[in-house]
Amino acid sequence: MNVVRFEQEFTLESGAVLPEMTIAYESYGHLNEKGDNVVWVCHALTGNAHAAEWWDGLIGSGKVLDIDKYFVICANVLGSCYGTTGPDHTNPRTGELYGKDFPLVTIRDMVNAHELLRQHLNIDQIYLLIGGSLGGQQALEWAISYPEVPQNLCILASNAKHSAWGIAFNEAQRMAIEADPTFHSNAPESGKEGLEAARAIAMLSYRTYSIYDEKQSETNPDKIDAFRAASYQRYQGTKLQQRFNAYAYMTLSKAMDSHNVGRGRGGSEAALRQVKANTLVISIGSDLLFPAAEQLFIAEHIKGASYANVESIFGHDGFLTEYEQIAPMLDKWLHQKKATISRVKNLHLIKPGKNLIVPGSEKF
Repeated sequence: MNVVRFEQEFTLESGAVLPEMTIAYESYGHLNEKGDNVVWVCHALTGNAHAAEWWDGLIGSGKVLDIDKYFVICANVLGSCYGTTGPDHTNPRTGELYGKDFPLVTIRDMVNAHELLRQHLNIDQIYLLIGGSLGGQQALEWAISYPEVPQNLCILASNAKHSAWGIAFNEAQRMAIEADPTFHSNAPESGKEGLEAARAIAMLSYRTYSIYDEKQSETNPDKIDAFRAASYQRYQGTKLQQRFNAYAYMTLSKAMDSHNVGRGRGGSEAALRQVKANTLVISIGSDLLFPAAEQLFIAEHIKGASYANVESIFGHDGFLTEYEQIAPMLDKWLHQKKATISRVKNLHLIKPGKNLIVPGSEKF
């Protein structure tokens, strides 16, 4: 893991100022002489910079994001707890843990922080900027804020503006964390039980009825307690609280709520028209949290964008698990860049009567 310290003040979109900032990042492969082989991966909500571990189906030797060909970089986001400045850091002005007093961070703040890192690393242009979920929000915002930076852009299971549905899910999770009596103590281990409950809530938005029915149903018809599905929720909660910080979770979920590429730009449609990168937008057909209509909106309003849909029983988490479908889509698009225009089929979220045609939906 590499860590870069920026000693100058960093002003957030809210007007709050961080006295200094550190950014942790991981890289794979080597930057070539031309400097034109950079793949920048943006991670999701509780992700980290070790992209080759959590996206091992896409990143590695001989894979679509081949580290023998590309210089792959992933940086931890501002407000997280994996090395970049966040609530688990000490405020240099007070000498105390930021904790629940860490200022509001937006997706634009995350992008501006990583833009500083890009410049520090002397990377002139990003060949491919890619991310899913909150990572897709970052990548899209970056391509709008700095349209000359990415040459190619891939957005998975994300949106142009976080929905009321998504904000409601996030608030329910924050309420669970705040209900933990330890939350207000501002200690490193505060809010752990609340974080467990928050993760259990989140899992319901990440997965689907079908995958729970297939994986967590009971084989014993006489059972009246201690169900597998209940145990699974507690297991997922425990896993997250053992590796993540409750205050960071609060910070990042609020950042996701803030996502709106149209803010101050005349609306989302106008903002999306500012993207200059060749763009591929991928949806997960069963995604409850980021339904396909949100990706279709992005594809429709970025000039020349291509769109593809992945069928999966995993729901939103399909952007992480369905690499056997995603890899060939991404590979063909990167090497072809010219997809046949075809009608989108089997997406009931399209408004009735809307004749939506986007490139590439049947060619991958």
